[in-house]
Amino acid sequence: MNDAVQAAEPSASGEPSPSGGTGRAQKSAGAIRPAEFPCGRDLFRLDPAVSHLNHGSFGAVPLPVQETHAALRSQAHGDPDAFFIGAPERLAEARRRIAGRLGADPEGLAFISNATEGANLALDALRLADGDEILVTDHGYGTVVAAAARRAPLTTVALDPHLPDEDAVRETVLAGITPRTRVAVLDHISSPTARLIASRRLLADLADRGITTIVDGAHAPGMVADPLGGGADFWFGNLHKWAYAPSGTALLAVAPDHRNRIRPLVPSWEDHHGFPRSVENRATVDYTGWLAAPEGLDLLEELDAAKVRAHNSALAAHGAALLAEIPGLTPLPYTEGLAMRALRLPPGVAETPDAARVLRERIAAQQRIRVLIWPWPGGGGIRVCGQIYNRAEEYERLAEVLPRYLA
Repeated sequence: MNDAVQAAEPSASGEPSPSGGTGRAQKSAGAIRPAEFPCGRDLFRLDPAVSHLNHGSFGAVPLPVQETHAALRSQAHGDPDAFFIGAPERLAEARRRIAGRLGADPEGLAFISNATEGANLALDALRLADGDEILVTDHGYGTVVAAAARRAPLTTVALDPHLPDEDAVRETVLAGITPRTRVAVLDHISSPTARLIASRRLLADLADRGITTIVDGAHAPGMVADPLGGGADFWFGNLHKWAYAPSGTALLAVAPDHRNRIRPLVPSWEDHHGFPRSVENRATVDYTGWLAAPEGLDLLEELDAAKVRAHNSALAAHGAALLAEIPGLTPLPYTEGLAMRALRLPPGVAETPDAARVLRERIAAQQRIRVLIWPWPGGGGIRVCGQIYNRAEEYERLAEVLPRYLA
C-alpha cells in the first residue's frame, strides 16, 4: 500500500472510527499530498473541464458498468418477451450477488429505486397507534423526514454539527426519546455533515428500549465496509453513489420479523411471492440498471475496496484541510474513513436554501467546480467528496478561488 492511501484506513471492525475534533483533520490530510489512483480517471467518462468534487450527491458510473448496462438494454430491446418474462429470476440472481458482496441475507434484500422509496416502504410496514411518535434528527434527508411526518407526529432531535464524536451524537439522540417514541428514523451517514449517526451502539440502545429503527443508509454501500452490520429493523441505501451502480439503483433490507408486513407501493403480478420479489417487480419498468448493479460492486473489489476507501478518504481529508486554512471556515468533527468532509461557512453565508443554491451554482458556472453547499442558520456549510477520479490539485484550486465567493 502506498503512502497516499495509508493515512486513512478504516477501522478493523469495518465501521468508520470516530475522530474527536478538527485539528486531527488537518494533521491527517496535511502530512501527505494524496497521489492519483492508478487508472482512476480512465474508468469514468466525466467532463475533464469540470472538477467533480460532489460524488456523494449523484455518484458516477464507471465505464465497465456502463457497458454492461448498455448490453442489458440491447437484450431488452432485442427480445422484450424473453427479457421481461425472465426478469424476476434475473433480479433474484443479481440480488444474490450483491448480498454476497455486502454480507447480507438475499431474502431480506430488495431492489428499489432510491432511498426515499425505501423510507416509505419501511414506514408503511409499521404498526403505529394514535399518540405514537417517530423520532428524527435535524440532519435527516428532507424527503425521508417528510415521509415520516405523514405517518405520525415527529420528535425532532437537534444535533449540533459541532458535536465532538459519535458518543455525543448517541447521547443526544437518546436524550430526545419521549414516552411516546416508537420509531427512530436515523441517517447512517448524514448527507450534509458527512458523519456517522446510526452507530451500532446507538442502534443497540434503541433496540433495548423497544424502539423500531429505520436507517437511511444512502451513503453507506461502497463507502462503508459493512453497511448492514448495525442490525437495524429496516435499512435502505443507494448503490448509485459509492457502489458504482447505474442511477436509480438502491436496496431495502428488512429484518426477518418485519418482512411479512412489507407491501409494495404498487401491486404487481408477483405479489403472491411476498417480499422481496413483490417489491422488485413492476411490469415493464426498466430493470437494466438493477441487473447491472452487481458489476459495480465487483469492480470495487477488483480495484481493492479497502484501498479505494482509504484513497477517497485521504482525498476528502486533504480537501478539508486546505479549506480549513480559509479565514471564517470551521472544520466539523468527522468520522474517519469516510470519503466526505464538511466545514461550516462564515456567518451570513448560505444560511437559507436559496442562498446555498445560488452560491453552489455560481461556483459551478464561473469556476466549473461541483461541491455541495448546504444551508444552516448562522452560516451554511460546504462538503467535499473524494473519489478515484479526483486529483489533489482540484481541491487546491477550490481553496484558491473560494474566498472571493465568501466576501
